[in-house]
Amino acid sequence: MADAHPARTQQPDGATGVIVFADGRTIWGRGFGAEGQVVGELCFHTAMTGYQEIMTDPSFARQIIAFTFPHIGNVGANEEDVEAGEAHALGCLVREAVTSPSNFRSQQDFPSWMASTGRIGISGVDTRALTRLVRREGPPTIAIAHNAQGHFDLDALQQMAAEWPGLEGMDLAKEVSRDQLEAWSGGKWELGEGYRMGGHDMSQPHVVAIDYGAKRNIFRNLVEAGARVTVLPATASIDEIMSHKPDGFFLSNGPGDPAATGEYAIPVIRGMLDSGRPLFGICLGHQLLALAVGGKTAKMFQGHRGANHPVKRLADGAVEITSMNHGFAVEREGLPNNVRETHVSLFDDSNCGIELTDRPAFSVQYHPEASPGPQDSFYLFEKFVGMMR
Repeated sequence: MADAHPARTQQPDGATGVIVFADGRTIWGRGFGAEGQVVGELCFHTAMTGYQEIMTDPSFARQIIAFTFPHIGNVGANEEDVEAGEAHALGCLVREAVTSPSNFRSQQDFPSWMASTGRIGISGVDTRALTRLVRREGPPTIAIAHNAQGHFDLDALQQMAAEWPGLEGMDLAKEVSRDQLEAWSGGKWELGEGYRMGGHDMSQPHVVAIDYGAKRNIFRNLVEAGARVTVLPATASIDEIMSHKPDGFFLSNGPGDPAATGEYAIPVIRGMLDSGRPLFGICLGHQLLALAVGGKTAKMFQGHRGANHPVKRLADGAVEITSMNHGFAVEREGLPNNVRETHVSLFDDSNCGIELTDRPAFSVQYHPEASPGPQDSFYLFEKFVGMMR
């Protein structure tokens, strides 16, 4: 009798983790972290460090990360290197087995941290082959499962992958945003000192930041640059925002389709622009600013995710090495006349920054908060705070 699923491979001895594609292809490995099964979009990430920051980045909601660097988990986990109150990536795929941690900051091993956050990991995976697959086919939907006894229902996993609708059209900002106001406290981290105190000086320019799925280090950088920060949920109205008497507005990063989030965010952003106060956006915030002024966004073929992406600053030709995490991008064609392009990717020439010529507003596609990643772009926070002063 012919195999009903020719794409499937036989389960090897000792396999406790499996990846199943919508077409039935299977990849086996060893599970770690939480047991269970999840379905989401596969993407790859090229950073060599910062796996805790990456796993807790809300921009990774509904996604499963294949780390291209083979040795993930080898410095363990701690309470400081997280970017949100919980992990948002559904799981991760790694090449080498996770070893015992070797780092003076480690508080627990990576598999235990993954289990405590309810996230599934699978090791022993050829992540280089997965990266080539994403580059060739685009990001596929996959289901991953971990079972210590090696018991899997492959048909059910394939059905999960086949029926998942994909990220286009999904508004995920509401799912990951905080649900109430927060007066942000705390600055950047220093070795031996932890996170600096700060953020309560009433004489500093006041930023109202909209949380579409923000990373904590963004707010720390705003404080470090000299701002006082109040964070509001993604669905905050313009009246609520203005009631806090802001000197400027910040639009955060976040997951999902910007066009879907824009249904409620765009009218609010237009109200911010009409106020004449400075505005700064990052990642999803960049895309929403572009939509608010009449631009368009589109799903990218493979997306940009890593801590080593070169971006050219058009004003002077300088190249910044940046951290990125996005699967949608602003389309250059169709941007209105009052929008000036400021940055472009040197990987694929996609848009990475804009500014308005008639209002004090600008945004970038990449993550300048350096968590994880380079610190080349901290000047953007200083520029924004300077505009408010």
